[in-house]
Order: sequence, then structure tokens, then C-alpha cells
Amino acid sequence: MMTRFSLRSLRSLSSLRPGSYFLLGSYVLLSAVAFFSYAIGNSIDHTWQLFFTELVAWIIFWAVFQRPRWFHYLLLPAMLAVPVEIYLRLYFGQGISTHHLGIIFETSPKEAMEFLGQKVWLLLLLMIAICGWWGLTLKAARSSNELEWQHFSRWIVIALALAGTAIWQYGSCVGIAAAPVVAHSNPDSSDEEDSASSAPTTETKGRVLSNPDLERLRQRLVISPGKLPAWAAIPYSEEVMTQTWPFGLVSYAIDFWNERRYFQELSEKNRNFRFHAKLIGDPETPQTVLVVIGESSRFDRWSLNGYRRDTNPRLSSENNLVSLTDMVTPVTATRLSVPIIVSRKPATMGLRAGFSEKSFLTAYREAGFKTFWISNQMSFGKFDTPVSAFAKEADVTGFLNMGGFTNTSNFDEILLTPMTLAMHDPSPKKLIVLHTLGNHWNYSHRYPKQYDQWQPSLFGVVDPEYTDLKNKEALNNSYDNSILYTDWILGELIERLKASNQLSSMMYISDHGQTLYDGDCLLAFHGHNTQFEFHIPAFIWYSDAYQEQFPEKIAQLHKHQKSKLSTENVFHTLLDMGNIQYPDEKLDWSILNTQLQKHTRFVDSKGWVDYDNADMNGSCREVITKKPARKKKKVRK
Repeated sequence: MMTRFSLRSLRSLSSLRPGSYFLLGSYVLLSAVAFFSYAIGNSIDHTWQLFFTELVAWIIFWAVFQRPRWFHYLLLPAMLAVPVEIYLRLYFGQGISTHHLGIIFETSPKEAMEFLGQKVWLLLLLMIAICGWWGLTLKAARSSNELEWQHFSRWIVIALALAGTAIWQYGSCVGIAAAPVVAHSNPDSSDEEDSASSAPTTETKGRVLSNPDLERLRQRLVISPGKLPAWAAIPYSEEVMTQTWPFGLVSYAIDFWNERRYFQELSEKNRNFRFHAKLIGDPETPQTVLVVIGESSRFDRWSLNGYRRDTNPRLSSENNLVSLTDMVTPVTATRLSVPIIVSRKPATMGLRAGFSEKSFLTAYREAGFKTFWISNQMSFGKFDTPVSAFAKEADVTGFLNMGGFTNTSNFDEILLTPMTLAMHDPSPKKLIVLHTLGNHWNYSHRYPKQYDQWQPSLFGVVDPEYTDLKNKEALNNSYDNSILYTDWILGELIERLKASNQLSSMMYISDHGQTLYDGDCLLAFHGHNTQFEFHIPAFIWYSDAYQEQFPEKIAQLHKHQKSKLSTENVFHTLLDMGNIQYPDEKLDWSILNTQLQKHTRFVDSKGWVDYDNADMNGSCREVITKKPARKKKKVRK
């Protein structure tokens, strides 16, 4: 009689047939993908937790399906994804993510062929080999009846899994009675901790808390009745689960599905929206409008704006470039600030998800321009989808970043070739938007070695301790080096516009700035409501042909160079730059127009604050509402 898979058979694995060994070995290899980083000399966080999470997941998975023949079909997508996972880990330092799934599912076969080139044949051979591997394991799974779990322990495992899931869900919904431990902000994420709607205060974020700080936080803590006791919490980490193989792919698939649904909801809100925009002028005259959205760049680190270091040698040499010296962003998080830049979304709506109108890309399309959005940032993810929802309005959309914000991310020069190709498009009118990684942390990962000018820097340091003030000088030097590289990128873009001999113009604007342990300030990065983060660099460049065609616009640009501006001005300025009109246009918001008026510049700093009627508090220059002057008491005679 054939041996059944049970506790007894676990003690005597030598009794299994070769096919069963082959099947179990294949599952071990599949699970080992999670530890592939070790094979290429990289470390893995939470190694033992990852190992035991995979082990428990396999036991529960096997208990639910009882025998391999019932679940082996579900493993085909994971096996096909193995080459992609290894490729991403080898060349980009990270595995498959929600963003990568978006690229895979949204890339056409033609685009994939162009991207892979000769590698497509290697990929094809790999896929054939993997399908053959899966077919052999399927045959083994269908014939390995001895791996069927019939022992009563299977039901114990299922019961424990259900109970653990219920307890974990209860703790997630109601909470766990545990004291908070606050450390510091995590600059490696795009906007996880810097969301203006939930940002920590400047007393707690960006530094390690002292014991009195922790004690005050504990005193403020209110334990709600019904919370799960700390000792009963299930030691489950969703972050670790997403790293497991093959089970982590399910988490990414669910995230991808949710992000797609959220994206569709955002798109549905403005699906029928129209600006009814039209071009004023000859539609056959070649014209290129270039918009560059920077990342984490602050105004006072640009020598173009008076910084002592020459961080802008190329831009400073441009005669047709006007730096806008008093531009602020209402919020200091990319996912919240970019929608205000590209649309008519008011600053005071900046914390709300979505917007009922489309962006300037749609207005340009209505006016006859072919539009491009080329990004070195991410397309899908909790903090990226609100931006990519606008990006998808373009005729051509490309997301080139496969490495997230890691040290293996592309440098922004990867944008130069597709930008040049877009300029050579036969359409006479073109709008090109480039979304850069710019000066996002880790700053030393944003530029190549030849731009590591100011020393000491963090260049070559894989995981620097950003909260250690001993690294303050190196951190600031690295940031300045990243600005120097940004200057080179922007200079290259301008040279390409000059070479086209077209009617061309360009606007650069950063989404937000950075705080960098300025003076005695103990804060770094963004999300702290400081002047260093609200005051951002911006400039407009124009070709000689553009100045000849629109002399009045250029005259107004120079006149308004020092005007008090906000990113709310960008949408209206860009349409005016393209000489595009629409029925309810607001020329009093355009920097290029005689009708420009001063508007209240609201910024989110513990509530909406009038930036021009606020105090800049302390070394961190936190923007706070100016207190009304106290009335003097009348003294009775």
C-alpha cells in the first residue's frame, strides 16, 4: 500500500520515490528565490523571519490544498516570474514590485521587443525551459500520491491558521495595546512619512527622541478598551510576507489590482472633462514645449540663486534663462504637490485624493499638440498612482525607473534619449514632460562618480546612517553634488532644444525642497513644514525664435521674475506659454501675462497658513501662523 504524507512519513523521507524528491526539490528552489540576494553578495533584512514565514506559509498552503496536484497549477505564474525576479535583483537591486507589474502588463509586445532587443531570444529560451520544468513537476505532482496529507494534523494546522488570521485581523482593526516607539523619518521612501495629512511634528520627526520625549509620548498615550494585549499579537509582518516566494507575488498582485482600481476611480472622475482649448497661431509651425518636474530640490542650493558653491555652471551661462526667485509649493510631498503643479487643483485641496479636472496635458492635446510624459520615477504604488493618473493623459507615456529609489536606480540621463526621440516625432507641435529623480535621497545615488565634487561625501556608501550628525557634512556635500548633476542634465536638455532650431521653451520646477540639518536644526529630508522645503527652484528658458514670436510674454517674464509665486501659477503659465486659450482661462495667474495678480500663497504647515504672513521659527525656519499683536491695556489715570 502506498505511503501517505503524514507525521510518520516526515520521519522517513528516504521512503519517497524519486518523483517526489524532484517535486519537493523544485518547491525548495522556488522558495529559495527569496534568498537570491545572498548569491550576489547582498544582505537581506529579517532573514530568519523570512525563512520561518515561508515555512509556515508552505505548511498552511499544503494543509488547505492537501496534495500537490491540486495546487501545482497555481505555481505556474510564480515559476514564469523567476527570470524576471532574478533579472531585477541582479541589475536593479530589488525584486518584482507593484510598479514592475504595472510596466509588465502595460507594455505592448512591440515595446517589449524594442526594449529587449537580442535579449528577447534568451528570454524566449528561458520561458521554454521553465515551461518544460513546470510540465515535469506537474507530472510528478499528479503521480505523487504519497505526498497527500491525510493525517488529522492537517485540520489542526487549518484551525490554527484560521484562529491566527482572526486574531491578526482583530489586532489590525481594533489595535494592539503597546507603547509607541518613535525613531526617525525614513528618507528611502518617496512620500510614506511625508504625507502632509499625517506628517509627524517637527518635535519628533527626523531625529532620535530623547528619554524625556518618549516619556511625554507615553503619558499622552490612551489605551482604548478592547485592544489586543501585546502578548497576544501575531508575529506577522506584511513587509516580510511580500518578500517570500512564491506567496509574496500574491500580495503584489493584490496591490496592483487595488492600485489599478484606484487609478480607474481617479480617471473616472474626470473622464468627460474638457477644457475646450485651442491654439492661437499656425498649427503647422514646429514648436516644442518642455516641462521638467524636479524632485526634492531646494532654492538656496542653486548658485543660479546666489549659493556660494558653483552648483549651476551650465544654467548660469544661459542668456535666455529666467530664474523665478520666489516660488513656493503648498505641500512638501510629491504625490500631493505634483497634482497642483500639473492641474488647476487649488492648494487648499492639496490633501484630498483625486481631482475632478484633467491636467495641462489634456489642454495641450485639445490644442493640437502631441504630448509625452517620460518619467524616471515609479508608475504604480501608494504614493505614485495620483501622479501617474495625470501622466496617462499623454499620447505617449513611459516609466523608465526599474530600481525605485535604490542605489541601482537609473541616473536622470536615461531621460535624454527618449526626449530626443520625442523631439524628432513628425508632429509639428509637441509637449514633452520629464519627471526626474532629481535630488531624492540617497543623494549620493543620484549622480555618477565624475560629479562627486565636494568631499567628504556619501558616494559609495551603500546604507549611510542619515540620523548620525557626524555625517552632516558628507550628507550636505552629496546633496550639492546631486544639484551639480541636475545642472548638467538641464543644460543638456537646453542644448537639444537649441539644436532643433524650433520655436521652443522650457519650464523647470521642483515638487518640494529639503531640510538638511541647517544650522542647529535637528531635522532632515522633507515633511517638516520648513521654509527650506516650501521655497523651491523654478526657471523658464526660451529660444531666440520664441522671444521673436512672443516678445511681450518674455517682457512680462522678466518683469515678474521676483514676484511672489506658487506652483498654482504653473498650469496657467504653461498654457500661456503654448499660446493656448480656453473659455474660462485665468490669465491673472500666468507669469507671462500682463494681467498677473498677487494671490494668497497657502502652505500646509499644521493647517493652511498664509506663507507671506507667517513667522519662520528657529533654526529649522518652521513656517507657523503669525500671532496677532497683543492690544495694550489701557491704564486708568
